[in-house]
Amino acid sequence: MDLEEIRNEVKKAVEKARETCPLVPSITNTVTINLVANAQLASGGSAAMVYLPDEGEGIGAICQAFYINMGTLLPVYAETLPRTARALQAHHKPWVLDPVGIGLGGLRTVLLKEFRETTPTIVRGNASEIIGLANLWGLDAGIKKEGGRGVDSVDTVDSAIPAAKSLASFIHGAVAVSGEKDIVTDGNRVIRSFGGSILFTKVTGSGCSLGGVTAVYAAVSEPLIGALTAVNMYNAAGKRAAEKAKGPGTFEKYFLDEMYTISAEDVAGNPMEMVEE
Repeated sequence: MDLEEIRNEVKKAVEKARETCPLVPSITNTVTINLVANAQLASGGSAAMVYLPDEGEGIGAICQAFYINMGTLLPVYAETLPRTARALQAHHKPWVLDPVGIGLGGLRTVLLKEFRETTPTIVRGNASEIIGLANLWGLDAGIKKEGGRGVDSVDTVDSAIPAAKSLASFIHGAVAVSGEKDIVTDGNRVIRSFGGSILFTKVTGSGCSLGGVTAVYAAVSEPLIGALTAVNMYNAAGKRAAEKAKGPGTFEKYFLDEMYTISAEDVAGNPMEMVEE
């Protein structure tokens, strides 16, 4: 597909999510649950938060897509996450992994290693997390390291392109790398999306909620388009919200409004370029 065809598919994804309201549960960072759910609702999805193993296993069989975020792990997640991932795999449900805090703690490392066998459809993270996950899974990451500084990235988006391509090829899906200029890849094509705002870095849950919205679009489109639609939505709506906001508090409010009201055409028309194909 060329960029024009990709834009048309992004437009369709925005419209289909709003028309069908896919059920997209999440196991996510306890600090960011509210924004994740609200962003999913604003993009047209139906949100649900999961904690218990039997709940993850059960809803994994009936949902349209799922989101797993590794932030603020709870002890029960040692059972919940593997059981949920296995259910999603068994029922052929798309799901999004955000490897927040990779390299921190033994449980996080064990769970992320296990996901190599129940592969996600899309991986979304900052540059350091993407490089860290590729290394953890024994893939060609271009850089040898385990992760970033907690939840922050210490690497550039461009430096993570080899790792992102390796991960995308391995999972037969897509990888989105967040930063000043985001990239999305399916292992062959690499697309850069522009826009957004520095205010995203001042609102807890911006990245986590992007993962949740990525799962909404993964429910209604193929992986590359799902990931790119979410990134374009955030860049377009974020730029508009920043023009109205006085600071982080009003930015979050305006951002949700912009996500809810922005046209599918404007999301598809957000500036982007093909870096590699």
